[in-house]
Order: sequence, then C-alpha cells, then structure tokens
Amino acid sequence: MEYIGDVLYDYASGLYANLTNRCPCRCEFCIRTMVDSLGDADSLWLKREPAVDEVKELLKEWDLSKYTELVFCGYGEPMERLDDVLDLCRYIKETTNLKTRINTNGLSDLLHGRETAPELEDLVGAISISLNAASAEKYNALCHPKFGLESWPAILKFTEDVKRYVPDVTMSVVGGTIPKEDVEICRQIAEEQLGVKFRVR
Repeated sequence: MEYIGDVLYDYASGLYANLTNRCPCRCEFCIRTMVDSLGDADSLWLKREPAVDEVKELLKEWDLSKYTELVFCGYGEPMERLDDVLDLCRYIKETTNLKTRINTNGLSDLLHGRETAPELEDLVGAISISLNAASAEKYNALCHPKFGLESWPAILKFTEDVKRYVPDVTMSVVGGTIPKEDVEICRQIAEEQLGVKFRVR
C-alpha cells in the first residue's frame, strides 16, 4: 500500500487508528489546526481514506503484543466511518486480545440519521465522548458543529444510550478551554445526571 498518511500510530503508549479527516465540528482548540501529527506519526492528514482491508493489512505489520487496546482517534471523527469502525472492531475481537476504544464527539446519531449506540454492543470495549461545554449555546460557540444547537443535546442522548451497550463510558472536556465553573457543570452532567465517568484531558 502506498503511503497516504499515517493510518496507525503510536501515541502515549497506545495504538491509534486514524481512518478519516472528516469531522462535523471545527473546535477552536483542535490540535489538528496547530500541528500535522501526534506521537510517532509523520502526518495524520490523509491523502485518501484507507479501505478496511488496507487497515487490516497494516495491523498485521505491527507488534500488537505491545498494546492493550486499539483506539479509533485521529485527525477526524471516527464515527463518520461507523460501519468500517465496527468492521474493524469485529476483526480485532476475532483475531487479537486487544480491547477497542472510540474517541468521539458524540454526534454519530446526527451524522447517520439514526440511533447508533446499539450497533456498538459486544464490539466496543470503551468510548470517550467529548462534551467540551456546559450548554448548547456554549458548545455551538466553541465547537462550531454543522448541526448547530441540536448538537449538544444529541451528545447527551447518545451518552445516555451508549452506556447500555458499551461497558466503559467516559465524558471529557479539554482543560484550559472553558471556565472552571463550566468544568464542574460538565462533571455533574457526566457523573450525576448521566452516570458515566468524567475526565479533564
């Protein structure tokens, strides 16, 4: 396979899969607006999206024994390629001992026009959902989602749904991008309202 950008990369001792550069948000703090790569990657900007079979072949070239999980996270929203992510999760489950995690903005239902959380059952071990703001208006101003004000409530609904299908669910905010009082509101939403874990990253 010709080099199209880094599809797999090592970051913070984890193995990450970068499947797309598409994203429905334009977050003001997004790392991809600042640097071209993370970890050991040369570039996370893809010349084209890799086919599922190409990703499987790339996985065969890595020493997977060094890792405990494969994380779907790169310079785009992995749930843009939901069917392909699930195909790869199925492959990982059948051929390796790796756990799978998806780092997402939580807008999958709006992207695909259906409830997507049930599709993750028995395939995804963990999911990290970026909340990033304490209200729909603040989320709209900070993350500029193409779905507008319906985005933030859709994230909450997806989180509420997905905890029934994925055993490890975390909501997160990016430290230093919102006021401390908003971080606390986000923590309360995650832990107390939705009953999932919370972290500041």
